[in-house]
Amino acid sequence: MQYSMGIDAGGTYTDSVIVRDSDGKIVDSSKARTTYPDLLEGIRNSIDGLDKSYLENIKLVSVSTTLSTNTILEHTGYPVALILIGDLSIPEGQSIENYIAVSGGHGAYGEEAARLDIDSVREFVLKMKDRVSAFAVSSYFSIRNPGHELEVKALIRELTGLPVVCGHELSQDLGAFSRGITAYLNAQLIPITDHFIDAIMHEMDRRKIHGRLLMLKCDGSVVGIDEAKEKPIESIFSGPAASLVGASYLSDVQTCVAIDVGGTSTDVAMVNSGLPEITDEGAIVGGWQTKVKAIRMETSAMGGDSHIWVQNQKINIGPRRVIPICVAATKWPGIKDKLKVARIPSKMQLCENIQPTKFFIRTGKESGELSPTEQDLLDRIGDEPVSVNEIYSDHLPSPVFLDLLIKKRLIQAIGFTPTDALHVLGDYTEWDVEASRLAAGPLGRMTYKERTEFCKEAKTIFAKNMALYIMAYLLRGIDKEEIEKILENRDDFYSAFKLSVPVVLLGGPVQAYVEEINKFFDADVILPEHAEVGNAVGALVGKGIKRIEILIRNVYKGRKSGIMMFSPHGREAIKYATYPDALEAANTLGREMIMEYMKSSGLDGGDVRIEVTQNDIKLQDGGGIPIETKLTFVGVGMPRLDN
Repeated sequence: MQYSMGIDAGGTYTDSVIVRDSDGKIVDSSKARTTYPDLLEGIRNSIDGLDKSYLENIKLVSVSTTLSTNTILEHTGYPVALILIGDLSIPEGQSIENYIAVSGGHGAYGEEAARLDIDSVREFVLKMKDRVSAFAVSSYFSIRNPGHELEVKALIRELTGLPVVCGHELSQDLGAFSRGITAYLNAQLIPITDHFIDAIMHEMDRRKIHGRLLMLKCDGSVVGIDEAKEKPIESIFSGPAASLVGASYLSDVQTCVAIDVGGTSTDVAMVNSGLPEITDEGAIVGGWQTKVKAIRMETSAMGGDSHIWVQNQKINIGPRRVIPICVAATKWPGIKDKLKVARIPSKMQLCENIQPTKFFIRTGKESGELSPTEQDLLDRIGDEPVSVNEIYSDHLPSPVFLDLLIKKRLIQAIGFTPTDALHVLGDYTEWDVEASRLAAGPLGRMTYKERTEFCKEAKTIFAKNMALYIMAYLLRGIDKEEIEKILENRDDFYSAFKLSVPVVLLGGPVQAYVEEINKFFDADVILPEHAEVGNAVGALVGKGIKRIEILIRNVYKGRKSGIMMFSPHGREAIKYATYPDALEAANTLGREMIMEYMKSSGLDGGDVRIEVTQNDIKLQDGGGIPIETKLTFVGVGMPRLDN
């Protein structure tokens, strides 16, 4: 019997599943807390929770990870130098330390626009080679002719031997600067991803798992490990992609909206006829506009670990994440005694950081240079939870300086969360129920509610926000505030939303919200079996998807008039006598490139579906030869197991 294993290292939990290859049945699953900064420890803990008897018969392992996203957001990537070729510059507000812009580049038809200033490139490379770990190169219209990028790449390798990433290798979309940023970020991630993948492979060897290793991309497709190492930027947002693919698989529906409620955030995305919806623009991560094709998603900083706090008798959820009271009490039982004597601050002092159920602990991170006030506050917070009333004997701490220490990751907050509310209501009782009940008491009094009533209202607010994110995703272009008005006042409007696609719920205790979410719209809400590990399932069952664009253009340039073809392989010579000849050549090339990719990625060449979309631009309606034709090839294949 053969099995496959999926692993998802999410923001809060790392999930693992084992699937039986013969029928696709999930035979085992495990959850463990994600560990930072070393994700491998959390992966080990998750795998340790699986039945070890399956491991030697696993023939395929597929992983999705937050590693690339976190590295970019936390600015912890390796140093990289960026070379821009052509009429390009760094826009205001973009901070890139090591870069140069030189003359060169090409025109829209692939003709050289200016001579490449190779001498300036050489000087810059020699200056940077001992300061950086890799180079990124982007040239004007390299998608029509990558010649200058390739010339610079060859020079860098000759002078330094360091990795070089070219813009045209990652995207065929217009936008030389965005392609450059994509290459720049990708180059930062290469050493980190190499280390992570090597560690995963070592862990597989240690456990005698000898299957093929794949990684999930942010468009919901899987890639072979060589491509994953070469293009780690494509794994950003692979967590939401995993949840979407997992939702479709677990619910056995090809078209659906998926909402994944994690500890840190809630993500909404859609799969249509088995393929995830992709953004028209590239993914934005850490403020950088990239050319990476990612799933279109609606995401929010609301999850099971979001802080529930009260101000002006109103319940607020998030946006900050905290350690849930119920989880903290399992590690620090003394927190329950502190909750029994919790004092409610005055109404004037209440804010997110000043709450009767808010506690703080040190993270253990080195503090570096701090202001005297910050240092004094940090010195009063130790390795055991301390309440806001305990930090100083005669006054409350400054919420501003508490916030500064949280942002610097020197202290971590503990507080009441949606997870705690579910513990009070009995919907989910994984951790310490008594601690959650104790914390709900003072928060309820602040809203003039009994603790159970308070938790029911918090649960309803959470469910309403879930419905809001779903409707905002589906109703593109409609102001979110207007959607919220309808959700909150549906009885007054004598109307409600009705969805024509199923809604699939994923995440830890999402079963608790099925009834609540159905109050906000009319939809087929599906809670599939194994919803709590849907991301790990998605990491495993992702298809191999390859998108290739080929452009055919009629060129009118005197004696050079003719038909040109542009593809990821580069600019073809003007050699096609007729437009049908060019179309036939493009169709052949596109299909060959799809099959070549599937084979190199270890995907089953006998089970590949290729769809071709043709978009013509004509000077007049009706007949006539197009001035431009774009052919989009989408190949879909399934991973092939090694026997």
